[in-house]
Amino acid sequence: MYKPLPNGLEIAASITHGMGLFASDKFDAGHNFGTCHIDMEGDLIRTPLGGWINHSEEPNCEKQANAYIIEKEGKKIFFKRYNLVAIKDIKAGEELTLEYTFYKID
Repeated sequence: MYKPLPNGLEIAASITHGMGLFASDKFDAGHNFGTCHIDMEGDLIRTPLGGWINHSEEPNCEKQANAYIIEKEGKKIFFKRYNLVAIKDIKAGEELTLEYTFYKID
C-alpha cells in the first residue's frame, strides 16, 4: 500500500510557515526518515516527505546524500538522493526542520 509519508509523521499547521512536517511518535537522533529530495543532473525533485519540511537556523534534521549513476538507452545519468535524517532526538508533536541549502529563503 502506498503511503506518501513514513509512519510516525504527519502534516499540520506550523508556526514557522504555513504547514509543516510533524512527528506523531518519538524518534532518536540518527533516525533515517527516507528520501526527501533527488537531484537529477541539476533538476531538483522534492518527494512528498521533502515537500513539507520547513527551514530553521537550528534544525533537528539534515539531508544526507548518496550519489548514483544509472544507464538509460546507452547514456549515463548522474543523480543524488538525499535522505532526511534526525540530528537530534525528536519528541512526539515536534516539527521536523531542516536548514535549507538548495535555495534562498525570502
